[in-house]
Amino acid sequence: MDNSGKEKEAMALMAEAEKKVKSSQSFFGSLFGGSSKMEDACDLYGRAANMFKMAKNWSGLQAMHVCCTLYFYCNIYRNVCILLCLLASGNAFSQAALLYLQMQSKHDAATNFIDAGNAFKKSDPQEAINCLNRAIEIYTDMGRFTIAAKHHVTIAEIYETELVDIDKAIAHYEQAADYYKGEESTSSANKCLLKVSTYAAQLERYPKAIEIYEQVATHAMDSTLLKYSAKDYFFKAALCHFCVDMLNAKLAIQKYEEMFPAFSDSRECKLVKKLLDAFEEQNLDAYTDAVKEYDTISRLDQWLTTMLLRIKKSLQDDESDLR
Repeated sequence: MDNSGKEKEAMALMAEAEKKVKSSQSFFGSLFGGSSKMEDACDLYGRAANMFKMAKNWSGLQAMHVCCTLYFYCNIYRNVCILLCLLASGNAFSQAALLYLQMQSKHDAATNFIDAGNAFKKSDPQEAINCLNRAIEIYTDMGRFTIAAKHHVTIAEIYETELVDIDKAIAHYEQAADYYKGEESTSSANKCLLKVSTYAAQLERYPKAIEIYEQVATHAMDSTLLKYSAKDYFFKAALCHFCVDMLNAKLAIQKYEEMFPAFSDSRECKLVKKLLDAFEEQNLDAYTDAVKEYDTISRLDQWLTTMLLRIKKSLQDDESDLR
């Protein structure tokens, strides 16, 4: 499908917005309707951004945003900015956001930074994060912490999938959880914390993972709707303990059974006990058989497979030491 018509229309809107901005910054423009012209420019930038989206023009180099910001202060960048701005929906939204900030319209500025971030995600993840962070700053300043938390989650997901920086993803999930807790959105907070615990365990930061799994399990077992999931979190906490030390795992299982008696009858608890027995007997075949038996009914996901293989490896190492 030929999208050249939409791109040309977007270009025309950008050029018109640019004229509005330039006119509002002149001496006479500032005296006669300067504020109104800025509002018109914001609207034009927004319409241009949506046209670029329809044309699937997602291009958004970081230099583009920097250059276009400089446009307001130095005409030498004017022609370069025009050419670069025409390429990106994200940049048009950023321009609108900057104008709204000049007009002290925080909500509109934040909304446009979010739209810019969503557009930049398709071509420049780091610039998407920059825009989302600008929006978060505005929302927290306005006391809108639930919305800020939501966008911290978006940033975490970008670090997970696009930039593959797990430590930064963890930091943003933790910040989101803090904001959700402050707004008493416990379920949303726990969802973020479970992402943190998953990565913490994978990175062998077991104490952190255990603390979160136990915290979420304790919350779940006190809820009629969530009670069934408590066994899964206690199971994962027990496996993290097992990765540290067999005795740790044994004591943890006893503790969890006392806290949540229903855990004793779960397949997860029975599996951990079989693994403990196999470990004590230094019986690698019994360990493998117990895991296979569990997997035939409840398929192991990647996280569980990783933890169980780590424990198995420690059992193999112990067997080798005894030979």
